[in-house]
Amino acid sequence: MWKGRFREETDVRVQEFTQSLDLDWRLAPWDLRGSEAHARMLARTGILTPEEGEAILQGLETLRRELEAGKLAPRVELEDVHMNLEARLTELVGSVGAKLHTGRSRNDQVAVTLRLYLRDRLEGMVDALRGLLEQLLLQAERHEDVLIPGYTHLQQAQPIRLGHYWMAHFWSFLQDARRLDFARESLALCPLGAGALAGSTLPLDRHATSWELGFQGPTQNSMETVGQRDSLLDIHAFCLGVALHASRLAEDLILYATQEFGWLRLSDGFCTGSSMMPQKKNPDVLELIRGKTGGVLGRLVDLATSLKGLPMTYNRDLQEDKRGLFASLDGVERVLEILPPLLDGIAIDEDRALAGFRDGLALATDVAEYLVVRGVPFRLAHEKVGKLVHWCLESRRDLPSLSLAEWQSLIPEVEEDLLPLLDLRVSVDRRKTFGGTGISELRRQRAAGRRSLQVWISR
Repeated sequence: MWKGRFREETDVRVQEFTQSLDLDWRLAPWDLRGSEAHARMLARTGILTPEEGEAILQGLETLRRELEAGKLAPRVELEDVHMNLEARLTELVGSVGAKLHTGRSRNDQVAVTLRLYLRDRLEGMVDALRGLLEQLLLQAERHEDVLIPGYTHLQQAQPIRLGHYWMAHFWSFLQDARRLDFARESLALCPLGAGALAGSTLPLDRHATSWELGFQGPTQNSMETVGQRDSLLDIHAFCLGVALHASRLAEDLILYATQEFGWLRLSDGFCTGSSMMPQKKNPDVLELIRGKTGGVLGRLVDLATSLKGLPMTYNRDLQEDKRGLFASLDGVERVLEILPPLLDGIAIDEDRALAGFRDGLALATDVAEYLVVRGVPFRLAHEKVGKLVHWCLESRRDLPSLSLAEWQSLIPEVEEDLLPLLDLRVSVDRRKTFGGTGISELRRQRAAGRRSLQVWISR
């Protein structure tokens, strides 16, 4: 490739060290797409004769068939997917094949190939993420009447509907859908024609190749085109968002499925056993989902660290940009594939969940707000109810078991109308503020979630 400038053959150890075929051979079909558009543009602008353009296009079609049949094996000494395909094209069509690279550098060729690949790859992510969002909506409907403890600091806080819990995760993952939109938008412009860094003296028609390849237009600055990897950072950010949200969901489900919590049961098909302890049912799938998140985060930091000190424009460091990206996309894709069926197989022990509320202390906030309605300043109400809770714990009494007389001896402002409010279902359904856990609000946000999902899919 650079034999005109060099007088020594490349050391075989350098060939092995610098090759990227383990990374980029998967990009071969997309490299052919970019090459076809480039060849047609060269022929239209007169840089190639019509006969030369047609010969190259026929050769590229033969290459495509060889790839699909698995008959094309890459050679390490040719470094990467791009040079391997060009070398094989020249074998097929003769010296005219060497004209394909006219007006093109591997810098812009790599950039357009990767964008074409990522554009298709992210399109598949839309369907995968949609499947998870639809499953969460289904769970929210399926469990709308199931009451469970809500936690802060991993301590029982207030009663909630399980459907409300599922919707919390739905809205989190919908944010990832918006991140996916942003990542896809960052791939909207075509790098082809930027050359090594400064464009070309040849009359290339960058707009024509952009439109043929389905881009909105060409990138604006040739230096920025080959030197930046912002679009990859955006994709890493999307992957990290999904991984973080999936990890938090996995952590919850692991906890709720323990003997100590015990009100959530995972399907046997998504758990494993122990090689030594016969009684074990381990949430390995959820633990692996949680475990993959560190790698996704690390790979984003890896790319950002590589980019922070690179001078304009292209540097060979950027060859490594795909290694972490492909690993994160592969990992997140597997997570999105396995989470929906895992969630679909979850069973809830409602009696066990309700047993966790036995002492009624999760209703303490209801009592404080009851006092507020009767004119007691909230801080004073908070103090009064806090003392009541302390008395119940010391006396080993459950909140719902107190008689009206006992209530009034502890909090004189209490009237008989408090007692019907000390019911879990009543408590949950009184939380009708926008976004609350009451049944009317849960159904409203489910409908809103469904509309938001449809808008996202249609967009």
